[in-house]
Amino acid sequence: MNARLLVIGAVNVDLVVSAPTLPGPGETVVGADLQRHGGGKGGNSAVAAARSGAEVRYVGAVGNDEFGRTSLAELRSDGVDVTDVSVKAGIATGAALIVVDAAGENQIAVAAGTNAAVTAHDVRTALARANGWPGCVLISTEISAEAVVGAVRGALAKGWLCVLNPAPVIPAIRDVLELSPILTPNRGELLDVYRLLGGTDDPSVESVAATVAAHTGAPVVVTLGAEGVLVCDASGVSTRIPARPVSNVVDTTGAGDTFNGVFAASLAAGQDVFCAARRGVAAAALSVEAAGARTSMPHASDIDAALITAEHTSR
Repeated sequence: MNARLLVIGAVNVDLVVSAPTLPGPGETVVGADLQRHGGGKGGNSAVAAARSGAEVRYVGAVGNDEFGRTSLAELRSDGVDVTDVSVKAGIATGAALIVVDAAGENQIAVAAGTNAAVTAHDVRTALARANGWPGCVLISTEISAEAVVGAVRGALAKGWLCVLNPAPVIPAIRDVLELSPILTPNRGELLDVYRLLGGTDDPSVESVAATVAAHTGAPVVVTLGAEGVLVCDASGVSTRIPARPVSNVVDTTGAGDTFNGVFAASLAAGQDVFCAARRGVAAAALSVEAAGARTSMPHASDIDAALITAEHTSR
């Protein structure tokens, strides 16, 4: 894949407990052991993109601590360029506390740490260094609002293809939606964007996506978990791309990040939105068959093989 992708987002350390069930309010559940993995939506997407064959530069922040040093080493080990990752003194690296149940579903609490300290200046510096380089920019919203808005405005002002993963949906993105980034929300985030734009009822996913696409003037790609994705083009026409059947779901953590990284990398390689979405769906399905947000992410050869199998099966 001949693709150059700039990823702007959060880096976390994931602390994961596997338990029989997810805890309810006030409830304690007990798992066998504690696992530590690299995480953060931006960091995860960068790794997914790199493993899919893209050349990736990453923009974010870590602390001057053990978690920060480990995070940078892990990104480098997957071939991600971390030149534009700032080291913020006196602030801890972001961390996520994750419980995964026996069915592979998860529950996550995040301490933002240095992710909230990513500044508009950090982003402007990285965008200037990347002049003429990326085929696409992928931005996630777990960093400061000013950095998100600056990243979207800066990327689109340069005429770069821009994918915005609104996870979570923050009020600050309302003013940049009209600049036509490609949005990649899940079902709940799509409704949050819709409400941010003044929507008050709760129609179908297709109807909501069409309303959002009419506002942005760009495709909206909605991730639907085991149902695959819905691609709504700028004219409001929706197409569903089903997920590959998965026989053994181990851990769904990071599946959306895998989709976003591979989707954006595919766009950077020149694929259209539908081809890029199919590749992202294939990668996400592969990722849920193993534990860990990043350790489960497939490589280009695995994705290619899954796509070939899906094509033969559909004939």
